[in-house]
Amino acid sequence: MQRSRLRSIEQAQAIVGAARRLLETEGSGFTTQQLSKEAGIALQTFYRHFESKDQLLLAVFEDIQIEAVARISEAARELPDPVSRLHFYIVSALRSLDDAGTAPRFITAEHWRLYQLFPAEMARANQLFADLLEQELRNAAQENLLHPADPAADAWLAAELLMSVFHHYAFAPATADTGDIAERLWSFCLAAFGGHRTER
Repeated sequence: MQRSRLRSIEQAQAIVGAARRLLETEGSGFTTQQLSKEAGIALQTFYRHFESKDQLLLAVFEDIQIEAVARISEAARELPDPVSRLHFYIVSALRSLDDAGTAPRFITAEHWRLYQLFPAEMARANQLFADLLEQELRNAAQENLLHPADPAADAWLAAELLMSVFHHYAFAPATADTGDIAERLWSFCLAAFGGHRTER
């Protein structure tokens, strides 16, 4: 039984991985037939794991979010204080728009459509980044470095603002360097968190 469950998880992960590869070459318009060929599985195997292509795209979105939060958290681990880590999280998340690949555009193009279909699941996936911000806001408040009014609410609002800017620049031509835009967004968030800008 345990071996069967493990195999099922591995198959689902392989399907998500195949979908992510297809996103790079076909965009989100790939078919389930293309997906089954890419994953090396029968079509009925796909439907044993996912009720629809939209449910698969939800899993891809969740996978991208989990991976991004884990990566950014690990990269900031050695930074000296919570304010430095907050700065890194916000700036790095927006600068990911410069990454090669289709992930930023996929996230933007599919985000609200998937939100309408899977509101609770999408809210949970998006909350991962807000939770990361909240923890550092609480740490910063304890160390008297920042003075958030409500760490949970402030983190959520900052994450939503970042998401809005991210969605805009995923398709719109940038009016400035992405790094400059990210630093201006950080300055705005820093002031909202009760901090003061210092030269870096």
